[in-house]
Formats: sequence, structure tokens, C-alpha cells
Amino acid sequence: MTTAENRKPAQSRPAVEALQATIARLEGHKARRRAVLPFGVKEVDAKLPGGGLALGALHEVAGGGNDALNAAAAGQFAAGIAARTRGKVLWIVTRQDLFAPALKQVGLGGSRVIYVEARADQDVLACFEEGLRHGGLGAVVAEVARLSMTASRRLQLAAETSGALGIAVRRWRRQTEAADFGQPTASVTRWRISVLPSETLPVPGVGRARWLLELIRARAGESADFEVEACDGHGKLGSGRLSLPAAVADGPDQEKAGRRRTRA
Repeated sequence: MTTAENRKPAQSRPAVEALQATIARLEGHKARRRAVLPFGVKEVDAKLPGGGLALGALHEVAGGGNDALNAAAAGQFAAGIAARTRGKVLWIVTRQDLFAPALKQVGLGGSRVIYVEARADQDVLACFEEGLRHGGLGAVVAEVARLSMTASRRLQLAAETSGALGIAVRRWRRQTEAADFGQPTASVTRWRISVLPSETLPVPGVGRARWLLELIRARAGESADFEVEACDGHGKLGSGRLSLPAAVADGPDQEKAGRRRTRA
């Protein structure tokens, strides 16, 4: 091998690094490695870059249907995540139907939550961005109908600035508006939560809530879906945490709980 050939890898490396830096800037990434918030379920965390939800980042959550049951599940999923952050949680609502005891059920006590009611989408987004830039909050959750690429980039940059976790809970008043959830945004992950039949317990008339958790998009990660037990204020793994149903966790189909669908 000639001397010129030996130089080629060294000469090309700066160009590759420059290209990687440019791509990172375009995607809104910071050069430093992000801290993460693990779910504590290895099958879920294994599908996320860094082993958990990126902090200082924007994430999206939606119910699997336009009904109240799935919308409530999406809200509880977001509350379970927020419960595991440190500090106060700012929750921006557009309707007066958020049930505080349901948040407490998944580990997010009322003393930690600051509620803000906003009517128009533009007001929600303004409060959302301001909350993320504040720097003294553990998480900011906002009910958002439409989320454009421009608005999501502003929210992502605001989250990166403060290190707070941003969760956009997508809620629509009409089913036709749900198509907006398929439009590209700057969110780091996108989730869809659907209610499954409850797991039977030894107590008559009582069941443990179960969800179909779909990771639709994970930047630099894999899409997957999981059958999980819903967040619990006193769960096996601690407040606000998911867990795998015993039949899935202990059975031969454990790997199928996080089926790979496509690379995001």
C-alpha cells in the first residue's frame, strides 16, 4: 500500500466529522450526550437510544383512538413519565376534564402539578415554550391539537436550553384532525397508547389496567410495540413506572413484546 493510500482515511475523517456535525445541527441535536429517563423495563429501554427517554427534549403522545378512554390512557402515560422527573410539573390543558386523582394513581401527586388553562392552540404553544425555557421545572406537559414542524422545533430548542422534559399530548376535537399526528415534527419520540382488556385479579370485579404501547418513532432508534401493565403509583418498579404482564415477562414470547417494525 502506498503512502498516499495510507493518508486517505485520515484525510477523509474531518470531512465525515463535519458532515455529522451539520446533520446534528439540522436535527436540533446538541453535541453532548443527552441524559435519559429510563422506563425501568429493559424491553422498552432497549429500543431507545441511550436506554431511556431523552431529557431536554420534546416527546409526543396520543391515544389509540379519538375516544375518552384512550385519551385518558395517553394522559396517564404522560403523567407516569412526568412523575419520575424531579421538580414541579407544568400541565397545560385545553379542556376542564383532567382528573387529578387519575394522575395521583400513576404517581403524580397534586402538590407537584401547576395547571394552566389555555383556549387556543397558539396560547398552548406559547405557554408550552415559555415553560420549557423556564429552567426550574422537571417536565412540561401540554395538550396540543396541531403541531407544525416550526412550532415543534421551537419547543425542542427550548427543552434543550433548560434540560426539561417536554410532552405534547395530542388531542383532537374531531377525528378528521387526527391525521395531523402523521405529519413530521422535531419530536425525539412519538408514542400511541391504546387500552387493552384488563388483567384479571383475584378480587372480583377488579382488574389491572393494560395498554398497547406503540413507539411509532424514535430518532436514531427503532419503532416497536409492547403490551404493558399501566403506570401505577405503587407499582412493582416504583411510582409512575410501567411493567410487563407476568405472562409476557416470564414466557417464551418475551422478545415479541418489543417487535421491531422499522428504523425511524
